[in-house]
Order: sequence, then structure tokens, then C-alpha cells
Amino acid sequence: MNSPDPGSSGKSPAADFPLSGVGFQAAPDPAGTGSSLEAAALLPLVDAAVLAELEDELAGSGLAQRFARDYAAMWDVRLARLGTAVQSRDGDSALDAVISLKISSAMVGGVRLAKLAELLEGLIRRGDFVQGQAMMAGVAQDGARTVSELQSTYIMENG
Repeated sequence: MNSPDPGSSGKSPAADFPLSGVGFQAAPDPAGTGSSLEAAALLPLVDAAVLAELEDELAGSGLAQRFARDYAAMWDVRLARLGTAVQSRDGDSALDAVISLKISSAMVGGVRLAKLAELLEGLIRRGDFVQGQAMMAGVAQDGARTVSELQSTYIMENG
């Protein structure tokens, strides 16, 4: 499942966020977020070992596949909720949404997206919504790629 990022087709929620935020560095970056983003980009979209471990923990009951399907199905809603909270600078809602994204992504093996969510969480906690808004394009893009990879390499194979 460590394959290259698959292409996407059709309009995705990523289109709702400006692509100018991908690889942003317009503002000073004292927290080192830029280098952390570069490191996150080196992580695989999906770590198959995490999914295998989840299957083992759930004794092959099919719950891991169901969790992955639900995760994929909820992506658009999760992204919209996070994007709206970040755009409106609603700290509490943004934290709730980004922590949910971070934890669920980690559980389903979406290590790159989990790392991006962790970085975004730090920005939100610092009240840096300008950098947070800039990060949303990358979150949207890698989230869509994570879902696509999950669907093509895990959900369809095990569904």
C-alpha cells in the first residue's frame, strides 16, 4: 500500500480550497512547520501494517474493513467541517475536527494525513489561522489521495 499517489478524477473537496497553500512559505515560519511539511510529504499515504494490525486486534471480524469504508465515506464531511472551522477561525470546532481527523487517519493507516493533521493542530492551538488556512489545500489533497489509495488497495480487495 505504499504505492505512488493515485490520480484523481472529478471535482473533489480539495477544489474548495485554494492551491496556493500547497508548500506555502509566504510568512515567517518560526515553528518550523515548513520543514515538518516536507518531512510529512515523505511519509506513505497508507501504511498497510497499521491496517493488518487493526485486523489482528479485531480478530478478523470485518470491523477493520468497515472502519476503512466508513472513514472513506466520511472524508468529504470531515474535510468540510475542518475547512469551515479553520476558515471561520473557530478554535474549539477546528481543534475538535482536526483531532478527530488525526486519530481516525492514524487508526486507518493514513500516516501522512495524520501527520498533516498533527501539524495543523499545532497551528490551531497557537491561533495561527492564516497558516492553518494555507495548509488546508494540502490536507484536502492528501486526504483525497489517502481515501483513493484506501479504496483501491484495501477496501475493494477486502470488501
